[in-house]
Amino acid sequence: MNICVFLSAADLDERYTAAARDFATRLGKAGHTLVWGGSDTGLMKVVADGVQDAGGRLVGVSVDFLAHKARPNADEMVVAGDLAERKALLLAKSDAIVVMVGGTGTLDEATEILELKKHGKHSKPVVLLNTAGFYDGLKAQFRRMEDEGFLPLPLTDLVFFADDGPSALAHLEAEIGSR
Repeated sequence: MNICVFLSAADLDERYTAAARDFATRLGKAGHTLVWGGSDTGLMKVVADGVQDAGGRLVGVSVDFLAHKARPNADEMVVAGDLAERKALLLAKSDAIVVMVGGTGTLDEATEILELKKHGKHSKPVVLLNTAGFYDGLKAQFRRMEDEGFLPLPLTDLVFFADDGPSALAHLEAEIGSR
């Protein structure tokens, strides 16, 4: 399975890096491919290292103004002309999406991927990996959107909230396996 992971390129606290490393190791050991933003810095590097060290493949999609931060030893690296093209390529190259902790770029990617799913532009499973409760506020907001009629379909049809890597990966494998 090609699993796209949206996440931060920042250097983060161990409570986030340990969980990311664990998920990445599980992904690589299971023989899956990481499809990610291609950066060799911060949490993106932690995840790429974990997948690669566990025997998984790396497919990076960088963007022209960040190409100097691209991982040099990825199995495949594409450089998009802008962020919109990058997001489209990440989606096209993946079978499933995991949103890990991140800032505004990660939030932008997550909301776009959910908006596309809402409108039937893809049917790939999407998981928000809620490490250390990072997305508790977003989860509450999504539930409010659902409760107050802002979502045309059930929240559970859009996204699965996972508290840890094992449940995230199990959900994806079950979803893809049932297709």
